[in-house]
Amino acid sequence: MQQLLDRMALVTGGAQGLGAALALRLAEEGCDVAIADLNLGQTTTTAHTIAAATGRRCLPLAVNVADEEQVRSMVESTAATLGRLDLLVANAGVVRSGPVDELSLADWQRVLDVNLTGYFLCAKYAAAVMKPQRSGTIIQINSKSGKKGSFKNSAYAASKFGGIGLTQSIALELAEYGVRVNAVCPGNLLDSPLWVDSLYSQYSKRLGISAEEVRQRYIDQVPMKRGCTYTDVANVVVFLASNQSSYMTGQAINVTGGQEMR
Repeated sequence: MQQLLDRMALVTGGAQGLGAALALRLAEEGCDVAIADLNLGQTTTTAHTIAAATGRRCLPLAVNVADEEQVRSMVESTAATLGRLDLLVANAGVVRSGPVDELSLADWQRVLDVNLTGYFLCAKYAAAVMKPQRSGTIIQINSKSGKKGSFKNSAYAASKFGGIGLTQSIALELAEYGVRVNAVCPGNLLDSPLWVDSLYSQYSKRLGISAEEVRQRYIDQVPMKRGCTYTDVANVVVFLASNQSSYMTGQAINVTGGQEMR
């Protein structure tokens, strides 16, 4: 049974990795999906692949979530093309790590611009569509780093702590309009492009160990002794988007294999 049949969804950071996996799962659950990312070429390919696999409409869009005009256009194009907006999944994010006394202001600002300001802008314009509908769901893809400080990763943790505060605040504001706002806090997605293409090399250099040793170190920190998967996250996103969670708003749900329990 498709839990989200004929709902209209928008996923940011959807060209690859977790975002693409979430867009595919939403389409499999019956959504038409607008997929937005900086890379329009990859986004278009992903949208065509998902549409062919599921038979659902998939709209590729180019967006920099830190640019207000681009976000406004993205949300308006989604609502106009799909007819309405039932679900926003704010997934776009970046990581820049390093010791606090070496982290550049440019890297700090980039992380805050994308992860926190970008989420604010997406929620702002989604709310403008959802409030008149008196329905809708906003889900931020947050992190376990939104619950607990992250070693030599201060900008990312700050952006994610802020994201939970923003989630709770707009959940209070939008409740009377029938719009629910929640966050999902995944553990380490150890097979994702973020880790494979970036974080393993960053952490390997920083810790003076191999990439394989970095991976094992992060697995060893998890009580369930494995990394988080796209399916783990998608299961919770579908639940939060569905009527099964109709009495939940302002929550930040851990998907961490027991690594974070607050």
